[in-house]
Amino acid sequence: MTKELLLDMFYAAPELWYIVLSVVVVLLVVSVFFYINILKLRQKNYFITRKQERYAETINASKDGYFIFVYPDDRINNSAQITVEHCSRRLAVILSLPAGIDSSFEDIIKSFYKEDAEKIRKYVTLLREDGVLFEDKFILKNGKTLNVNGARVSGADGSVYGDIIWFRDISGDADYINSILDEQKFLKNKLKNLEDIVDNLPYPVWLRNPSLGLSQVNKKYMEFVNCPDKNNIIINGIEIEEDNNENTLKTLAKKSQKSNQAQTQNIIINIDGKRCCFEAVETPFHSEESLDKISTVGTLRDITDLDEFKHHFEQHQNAHLEILGALGTAFAVFDSKYRLSFYNNAFKDLWRIDNEWLEKRQTYSSFLDNLRERRLLPEVPDYPFFKGEEQKMFNNIIEPKEDLLHLPDERTLRRVRAPYLQGGLVFAYEDISDRLAASREYNSFMNAQQEILNNMEEAVLIFEENGRLKLYNKSYTELWNADETMLAGEPTFSELLDMQRNFFDTGINWSELKKDIRSHLFSNNTRAISLRRNDGCEIECSSSLLSNESIMVIMKKRNS
Repeated sequence: MTKELLLDMFYAAPELWYIVLSVVVVLLVVSVFFYINILKLRQKNYFITRKQERYAETINASKDGYFIFVYPDDRINNSAQITVEHCSRRLAVILSLPAGIDSSFEDIIKSFYKEDAEKIRKYVTLLREDGVLFEDKFILKNGKTLNVNGARVSGADGSVYGDIIWFRDISGDADYINSILDEQKFLKNKLKNLEDIVDNLPYPVWLRNPSLGLSQVNKKYMEFVNCPDKNNIIINGIEIEEDNNENTLKTLAKKSQKSNQAQTQNIIINIDGKRCCFEAVETPFHSEESLDKISTVGTLRDITDLDEFKHHFEQHQNAHLEILGALGTAFAVFDSKYRLSFYNNAFKDLWRIDNEWLEKRQTYSSFLDNLRERRLLPEVPDYPFFKGEEQKMFNNIIEPKEDLLHLPDERTLRRVRAPYLQGGLVFAYEDISDRLAASREYNSFMNAQQEILNNMEEAVLIFEENGRLKLYNKSYTELWNADETMLAGEPTFSELLDMQRNFFDTGINWSELKKDIRSHLFSNNTRAISLRRNDGCEIECSSSLLSNESIMVIMKKRNS
């Protein structure tokens, strides 16, 4: 068709061509419109599909697995619709299903024991038919513990979308719960044991809260207040009271709470008509792990026997102190706080202390200062050090200790310090100046006597009444070459003869010779004998009885 022909046709019927062109344009516009709508629907469908995938992945990310029955939409009349079953990935992992997400409901049931499988079937049947929800716990054949619950999925308009069964692996939770239950049982038994221990104590024990109200008591406490109901005691705050009806224990608890230190007090309670003494103790502690909340625990111990013993002991002690007070030896007692608690007249006279000073119960330190001021203490270069060492003795002396005090007034005192039963020290002072003077005179006399003996030509031995050597002189040691160490041991006359054995012939009968020597020197008839030694020397021996019943033996070497 040529260009000229087309032009002829157009000019022949132009209206027809306008109509055709209009139809083409309309068709083109409609096509574009539908194409755009199709693109929008595709886009919308894409986003819907993406949302569904995201929702599905979100559900799959849950630690719970699920199996769902998706029913046909009852708003759409389509006979081709069927019920769809779907297994989640998480469920396939939990049950280790070989078919994975393609597993059927029967595949899932096979993972359970037979009885449990039947039970689940019944649950699911009721859920699908009547919409009955369920929840239960099951143990799988592989040992896992699952929490299974069924729910119905419905729309806002009441349409039933499906039924879903959730499976949660609670094996770890079950182990944790079991461990918690075991620990709870252990703690419960431990608490019961502690309660048994406290309940079987032979004395009352109680616990107070920060308000100092009773929060726990033991069986012995219940006996003391004569109430069999422990809760009644705690609710009504029934306290153990003294005979004078004073609430001493609660007052003691207040002091303990305020000072944050244990408080002790003796109280008297009448039990079955008998006066009994008890030691009450309230001990504070921080409760509820708070420094601001202080509770107390209290005990009440029977110390009746101890109280009676102390009473009798004090009576005996007072009697002993009265005896000490009557003695001539100076006695004083400084207690555990270093204060003068007892003294006798001899102590007052010895140190020349007035009654007013003594009645003030001065400390041992003041006592030493008083003596130093009046120059009645030994002269020492460092008095503070001396006083400190003296006071240390209150803690260091555990048995009687004796020493001598040489006073500036030329007196010498024998001092004995011993522990006192109630703490502190007992001091005893004795003036031994005269005794020391007499001892010095005696020692001078003995030294002079020894000098006289040492200047004698003859060998001299003096034996005491008990037969042991008391004195000897140098002439004896030179005559017999005697060992002075052996002589210092105060040997008998027979032992001295044995020391001289090597001066006599070996062939003689030594026992007979010793007997002969003793019979001559220590008999009432003969008191002389002559001895010949193996060195040819002849010794004249004689003895005499002294006025103090001692025997003096004189040995003289005869000139040949």
